[in-house]
Amino acid sequence: MKQDRGTSGYGRAAAFGVQMVYLTIGCLLMAISYNMFQHPHQIAAGGVTGLSTVLEYVTGLKPAISQWLINVPLLLAGAAVFGRGFAVKTVLGSVLLPLCILLTEGVPPLTDNMLLAAIYGGIGTGLGLGLIFKGNASSGGFTIVALLLNRKLGIGLGKALMILDFAVILMAAIVFSPEKALYAWIGLFLTKKALELIHSASDSKVAFIITDQTREETLRAAILLELDRGLTRFTSWGGYTGEPRGVLMVVLRNADIAPLKRIVSTVDPQAFVILSEASEVYGQGFHSYPLVPRAGRDASKVFS
Repeated sequence: MKQDRGTSGYGRAAAFGVQMVYLTIGCLLMAISYNMFQHPHQIAAGGVTGLSTVLEYVTGLKPAISQWLINVPLLLAGAAVFGRGFAVKTVLGSVLLPLCILLTEGVPPLTDNMLLAAIYGGIGTGLGLGLIFKGNASSGGFTIVALLLNRKLGIGLGKALMILDFAVILMAAIVFSPEKALYAWIGLFLTKKALELIHSASDSKVAFIITDQTREETLRAAILLELDRGLTRFTSWGGYTGEPRGVLMVVLRNADIAPLKRIVSTVDPQAFVILSEASEVYGQGFHSYPLVPRAGRDASKVFS
């Protein structure tokens, strides 16, 4: 059955629109957190934003301007190594975040307490990054450097980002003070934790339904018809009885759980149901696949 091109195009446009909403809200949240908490207290908690705080003190250049100046050559380097499509998919965040920082630079500081600024600045930055990543986007900056180090030197992405963030905080310790660098470590730690929180808050579940083979077909048809969700069938045998049993695996949204329970209890009240979290689900009906280059792979083809 061929998919209608108009419908397919509309679906892609709608998905892109949702991604742009995530990207915009995420950049705004990061910008407000930076201008309201981190920048007034010179808390350089890693990343290009932290580096721009240090550069402002040394050169007098506005953070948004220095971020653009750093991101442009990084985008060009990324495009040269990974292909033109890489730059297209990364340029939006690289331009939008500094723009949001520039537009919100007049936001007054919310607290004079540096510890509170480190805590809430870190949390806000992490939540903003989480929303950007949920939109399958990137804010550019050190993420590009980490990808380049991974491609050229084989350094893991997480390790590369940790090294770069450590370098920024070390610079902050030298330029500002060791005490402010310690607050930056608190902010960076909370950024990572908030980012993990966003990614662990999944709206997806996976259900395994172990049912009698005589009722498996009825249950399968009911799930397909009423929930409009695909499923996978397995054949298993009871560990105690040795009798064949049917197993249905279904990936679903939280809103589908109650209808699924009703269907199972109606068709086979004796069925065994296991529900668990699915942290990330890619494919039709869920998220589109994020395109991330890997070492040893021709990324120019991936991003073209």
